[in-house]
Amino acid sequence: MNLINVLLFVLFTGFVFSQPQPSVDFFKADIDILPDPDFKRINGKVTYSFKVLNKTDSVFLDAKNMDFSSVLLNGKKVRNANTKEKIVFYKKLKADKTYKLTLAYSTIPEQTVYFLGWEDSIPHNNQIWTQGQGKYTSHWLPSFDDMNEKVEFDLSLTFDKEYEIIANGRLKDTLTKDSLRTWFFDMNKPMSSYLLAFAIGNYNSKKFTTKIGIPLELYYYPGDSLKEEPTYRYSSQILDFLSDEIGIPYPWQNYKQIPVRDFLYAGMENTGTTIFSDGFVIDSIAFVDKNYVNVNAHEMAHQWFGNLVTEKDGNHHWLHEGFATYYALLAEKKLFGEDYFYWKLYESAKQLQKLSNQGKGEALTDPKASSLTFYEKGAWALHILRTMLGDTAFKEGIQSYLNKYQYSNVTISDFITEMQKASGLDLLKFEQTWLKSTQFPFDEVKTFLASSSDDLQTFFDLQWELTSSNTNNEELIKKVWDNNSSPRIKENIILDYHKSLSESFLKNAFTTEDLKTRQALCITTERIPSGLKIQFESLLQDKSYITIENALYRLWISYPNDRIAYLERTKGVIGLPNKNVRLLWLFLAVLTKDYLNDVEKADYTEELFGYTSAEYSFEVRQNAFSVLAEVFPLSDQNLLDLINASVHHSWQFRNFARSLIERLLKDDKQKERFLKLSKELKGKELRYIQSKLEVK
Repeated sequence: MNLINVLLFVLFTGFVFSQPQPSVDFFKADIDILPDPDFKRINGKVTYSFKVLNKTDSVFLDAKNMDFSSVLLNGKKVRNANTKEKIVFYKKLKADKTYKLTLAYSTIPEQTVYFLGWEDSIPHNNQIWTQGQGKYTSHWLPSFDDMNEKVEFDLSLTFDKEYEIIANGRLKDTLTKDSLRTWFFDMNKPMSSYLLAFAIGNYNSKKFTTKIGIPLELYYYPGDSLKEEPTYRYSSQILDFLSDEIGIPYPWQNYKQIPVRDFLYAGMENTGTTIFSDGFVIDSIAFVDKNYVNVNAHEMAHQWFGNLVTEKDGNHHWLHEGFATYYALLAEKKLFGEDYFYWKLYESAKQLQKLSNQGKGEALTDPKASSLTFYEKGAWALHILRTMLGDTAFKEGIQSYLNKYQYSNVTISDFITEMQKASGLDLLKFEQTWLKSTQFPFDEVKTFLASSSDDLQTFFDLQWELTSSNTNNEELIKKVWDNNSSPRIKENIILDYHKSLSESFLKNAFTTEDLKTRQALCITTERIPSGLKIQFESLLQDKSYITIENALYRLWISYPNDRIAYLERTKGVIGLPNKNVRLLWLFLAVLTKDYLNDVEKADYTEELFGYTSAEYSFEVRQNAFSVLAEVFPLSDQNLLDLINASVHHSWQFRNFARSLIERLLKDDKQKERFLKLSKELKGKELRYIQSKLEVK
């Protein structure tokens, strides 16, 4: 960079970089991407079309740590500066003129693009996927960290023809040449660049059109064909419901869903292309414990709230997460009934009350508020608003809001204005109570819930009687139990009042067929009394992996003489995607005296210790570390796996691993082992463990 460019860069950095670019409007992007998994590199070329609104002499794009081999304006070289944060070009541009900017570049993204499995030899384990939430697409594409820049992105990707590639938009065509294939995707509407996404891996798919004409593509791993239905159960119904409930047709060409390994969140609502954690890829038994329905509906709702209409900045984040949470609840209400809906609202209200009672309540207008506030308090605010306005005015306001601001950006004030117009009401008090106040009005909420749900009214009456009456608690509880058929009342009675219930009451409670109530009976009992042994043994046959896991552990602890029988009954159960039952079973089997011969014990021990390997999802690995670290000395390979986990891209797993390492390093013998193993390390793993060992 010459001296003039340096001076321009300094001026430009201080004055413009943090600002939008009101002088130009980018409206079209044609992108060609060639991922290189061997070097975790993205090679790309993008041509942007933009219109100059007011004359200017410089334009920039966000571009993190990129090397540019060519920067052309209307096909000619143009003076530019690469700051490693931005690419800036300098040219006197005339107002009302349209230009084309073409950038050829290469980058090794520090985040946003994740290359998984390319360093191991496990078949069909390789994936590449993106996660650009907020403003991070600029790590793999020169683009816009500002969500207010809306562009129609057409993306082409070239890769090994043996893989499947999925991205935003309609797949127009593919072109195969030798071992490579190019996939051409077309978008026909503009969006913020953080919603641009692609995924590469080994997938099969189910493709069909919903009842209201939306093309739906559901992807799954080739070995998971039997899990496709329970994983995606209700997907079509949810999409049709949301289109009808919102009253604005689904705004994109199609909708795709792709599971990936070690995703950073539950899911991400990329435009028309949700990527989600394969921890939600489940069988029919797991459906009762952990299913994709709520996440599924949440990400679909974002296609309107977040993607079609996008917040101007983080001060208005409620307009994304509160709305997606609320409409997901409405979809579940349609699927599972009003009781389910109101009990879920009650559960979220209790969490928000706890936050308020701790003095940690947050306003929905606070850009730094927690997910609990944005999601759950946000959903509550919308439900209260709907109750105030009535269904008709509420829906009219929502439709007016979406129509007026489609493919553009909004503030909370914009939304409130549309709702006031639709209803004719002054919403100042609503704003003060629900949007600006840090407190959660729990008493008001309980009154509302009691008026909406007979079951919750009954439960709240019971709560009041138990706190104010001098009579026997169990008599009051039994009266409600016997006179009410609601499974949710019975489940919550067990969860909240199990300590005051007699053995005979609990024995009778086991006669229920409701899996959640039986699960509550299991998880609230530490030591199983002899009078309930048979009832707890029956839980090993329930269609719930969480119930089986908890029942096995509690029975194993409580009845040592029957341990072998319990292990035999659960020998082949794997459990949830995190292998919760299998890991517990291996742990208990290895510890159980006289159960295994030497060969079996060695095999099962090897299996248990092997689950810390990077070939498994971080949920499996974290479970394995948790089990092993409490009882067994970790092997050298386990410690190497733990060091590997300490630099994992998932911050939750990374923090877990680092915390465990710090705990182990308090032991001088373990510290010496880490020091010895550090000689086998390189790169980020070596740098991290050296920092912990204070090695220079």
